[in-house]
Amino acid sequence: MTGVDRVEFAYLRRLVAEPEMLFGLVRSAFGYILLDRQGCEHFLNAFPDASFGPADRLSGIKRGMHDARARAESHLRRHCLDRCLPLRLGRMLRKHVPSGTCYLNTGHSNLTDRVLSAVKSVQDARVAVFVHDTIPLDYPQYQRPGNDDQFRMFLQRAGRSADLLICNSDQTEADVLRHLAPLSPQTAVAHLGVDMPDAGSPPEGPWTGQPFFVCLGTIEPRKNHELLLDIWPEIEDAHLLICGSRGWNNDAVFARLDQKPSRVHELNGLTDGQIVGLMQQSVAALFPSLAEGYGLPPAEAAALGVPVICNDLPIYREILGNIPVYASADDLYLWTAKIKVLKQEQTLAKIRLRKGAAVPTWEAHFKTVLRLV
Repeated sequence: MTGVDRVEFAYLRRLVAEPEMLFGLVRSAFGYILLDRQGCEHFLNAFPDASFGPADRLSGIKRGMHDARARAESHLRRHCLDRCLPLRLGRMLRKHVPSGTCYLNTGHSNLTDRVLSAVKSVQDARVAVFVHDTIPLDYPQYQRPGNDDQFRMFLQRAGRSADLLICNSDQTEADVLRHLAPLSPQTAVAHLGVDMPDAGSPPEGPWTGQPFFVCLGTIEPRKNHELLLDIWPEIEDAHLLICGSRGWNNDAVFARLDQKPSRVHELNGLTDGQIVGLMQQSVAALFPSLAEGYGLPPAEAAALGVPVICNDLPIYREILGNIPVYASADDLYLWTAKIKVLKQEQTLAKIRLRKGAAVPTWEAHFKTVLRLV
């Protein structure tokens, strides 16, 4: 899952465990699906293994729908409280949802005028929107064409209509208020929690039994894999494992990876458990990102006790303090030197007892959020 996916999953998991009434609103290919608590539990239990069952006949009407989506939407329809065409969304919500309900949007998607109008038609309803970052506006060069305009509309809509904007950091809150000025919406900061899955058996390869470093994240321009490819010929007797799927607009890096550079390995499709297993065996985790909204992977590595080298970004300083080794992405010499030092220390120590660093928890996050919504 992506970072945003992990946040949405954490919210679903926590809210299902809360005693209050719970509903889930899903936009499907054929309108909207409304889940009650039981329906949300069914989805939560089915999601990790994608055990959604077969696609129904309705999904077969929509040409080109991915099989996984067809099965997921069919599963949701089988366990729904109600469903409707888009024009009847307000009527469906008023029929089932009690007054005083708070609508939580946690994923930067589906916050449309239609949804907001329908939610607001429920008596005394409130709206809380989670804003993960403002990267599309601050770094449009790293976005798909048009993403900045789409995000700008989302943020303006949230700023005008939401009763609360939840931000994952002080940095994000400052960025949100800067972009929304002169609007001054109510905001709250709640750092994201870090909870690690159990370690699985890591994949084996030429790196097995040898010193190796891990870089975790989608292979896209702002993750700056190019820096690591530039310096790796100088890192002798160590492997680089790039764990993540290929993104977009990064043809130069893809071409270099296709050439199979020495001691550089591209791994995708790994499970969370496999990644944890690799992290635990690695010398260090490397994050030369040029921009980040939060940076869950470095926090996860720190929680495992894995040394972290990362670009000197304000968000990393806020979340991780002095835990990582910081090196400016402009300084290739410093990155090379820091990696060599860690490799040498690992080689000399042979076996190092690692103790995880104290990082933010989901319990603290929800203690802040749930008292406000």
